[in-house]
Amino acid sequence: MTLGFTEHMVSRLDHITIVAPSLVAGSAYVEAALGVAPGPGREHPSMATHNLLLSLGSSVYLEVIAANPDAAPVSRARWFGIDEILDGSTPRLAAWVASTNDIAAATVPALGQVETMYRESHTWQMAFRPDGALALDGAAPLLIQRAVDANPIATMPASPLQIRELQIQHPAPEEVLALFAAIRLASIPSVTVARGATCALVAEIQTPSGLRRLGGA
Repeated sequence: MTLGFTEHMVSRLDHITIVAPSLVAGSAYVEAALGVAPGPGREHPSMATHNLLLSLGSSVYLEVIAANPDAAPVSRARWFGIDEILDGSTPRLAAWVASTNDIAAATVPALGQVETMYRESHTWQMAFRPDGALALDGAAPLLIQRAVDANPIATMPASPLQIRELQIQHPAPEEVLALFAAIRLASIPSVTVARGATCALVAEIQTPSGLRRLGGA
């Protein structure tokens, strides 16, 4: 089968995403787990969401995302399954995002459709399902392609945290690994897949207090 990718195409772990009923709840969850609170983030007007951000090293960061109660309503499903989050629910590591330098070639049907997103004068492209659901229950990434030198990690405050590995459990690990091959997921930063009864994401993160695990079933 020809996947249509170009020789230079590669995808890699870009950031991990905590989905929360509010940014306050999401920030408290991260600080309790890692000992460091995320910093300021941004708004996503076309999705009526907003986030907080935290560096996890030189190339990966953590995002806390929630519905933005002050945003204008949107007539579409919001990404990361946010419309299904109930008030008072526990924040969780529900999703991750992989960056690519050729999103048109990397996007396979399971990942959804490529859309151009915007914030003020900044635009980027993302692939996600139009119904807002997470592909393979969150085992598969959303894909992003930014303009060159537009990664937000370059402007984040330094943090003492360093991601070591993103571990994914899924009932059909072969399906997950086949998708990773299709998007040409790089081996660094490390993303591993194992069989599990349900989909679960766990990030191993080095902190000043030792290795911590974020996420789980």
